[in-house]
Amino acid sequence: MKAASCLDYRELARRRLPRFLFEYIDGGSYAEVTLRRNVADLEAIALRQRVLRDVSSIDLSAELFGQRHALPIGLGPIGLAGMNARRGEVQAARAAHSAGIPFCLSTVSACPLGEVAGASPSPIWFQLYMIRDRAFMRDLLAQARSAGCTALVFTVDMPVPGSRYRDYRSGLAGAPGLGGALRRFGQALGRPRWAWDVGICGRPHALGNVAPVLGKNSGLEDFFAWMRNNFDPSVTWKDLDFIRSEWAGPLIIKGVLDADDARAAADLGADGIVVSNHGGRQLDGVPSTARALPPIADAVGGRISILADGGVRSGLDVARMLALGADMALLGRAWAYALAGGGQAGVAHVIQLMEAELRVAMALTGARNLAELGRDSLVAE
Repeated sequence: MKAASCLDYRELARRRLPRFLFEYIDGGSYAEVTLRRNVADLEAIALRQRVLRDVSSIDLSAELFGQRHALPIGLGPIGLAGMNARRGEVQAARAAHSAGIPFCLSTVSACPLGEVAGASPSPIWFQLYMIRDRAFMRDLLAQARSAGCTALVFTVDMPVPGSRYRDYRSGLAGAPGLGGALRRFGQALGRPRWAWDVGICGRPHALGNVAPVLGKNSGLEDFFAWMRNNFDPSVTWKDLDFIRSEWAGPLIIKGVLDADDARAAADLGADGIVVSNHGGRQLDGVPSTARALPPIADAVGGRISILADGGVRSGLDVARMLALGADMALLGRAWAYALAGGGQAGVAHVIQLMEAELRVAMALTGARNLAELGRDSLVAE
């Protein structure tokens, strides 16, 4: 199958990954209402076609946090993404570098921060959760500084993990011990190409950044138990003081879905926010990002940088996010599918597809640069 779109890579990922990994990427929490809203609400937004506007020269570049990027697109943090291809986060970071866009590594990545940062020719971003063990957080932040990370993405919408039914059905979660391991092993044998390339040649599978605290308990069931037991539900806005005391660079608060929370982040000195519902993987039933973004942009636009994720499957979706008020769109499942379906080349291809689609969208809405892509580029509801 020759992939021509993000959804083609989703199909390739479904064919190539063991079921437990595909369902982890593809699924959301509970009945997956918000997961579906993210996609449906975004694609339902009508772009306003304009003509005879001289769009012979179009500038897609975006500046955030003092750095110029070739596109208003970034690769957002995805847990366990390194299991989608051999040392997968390394491949994705290299693809992002080649495209001139940022790559953000998850705290719960498969490949450790040092490996990914060392393999990427350009600096990466690092994503962090609030963890009960503050000493461990200090160590992670020290590693991020040492690795030259240029921004910290602090995720705040996961004080407790959401319940993802697909992970229980597939055996990724709720299947401890030998029984769960055998279920996953059987699924891996059904994907021999993945089993060889990732399962055998992609070792070690140490769940990178949390391996030092997991110790010998490094199985997937131990990993999920660690998340449940170590994410800190007592976190408040005051805890940003702790983050700021350990991190002097750009700080981006991820998981904002309410205008009041966006104002609080700006008031407390955050450099940016990510308007996000965790890809529909946390509280099911909340608004889509496309619905939440405009009032947030009205509240804090111009004060801090606004990034957004959730449902972005094409360059047209990127254009919609920017027109709604975002300064940059973060890809999540889009690059995870591409990594599983085609490795580094797949990720690079999806970025190229989105660039081409975004360029067409801007040309046909009469926008020659990102500053001209705004609410006037959308058909009023």
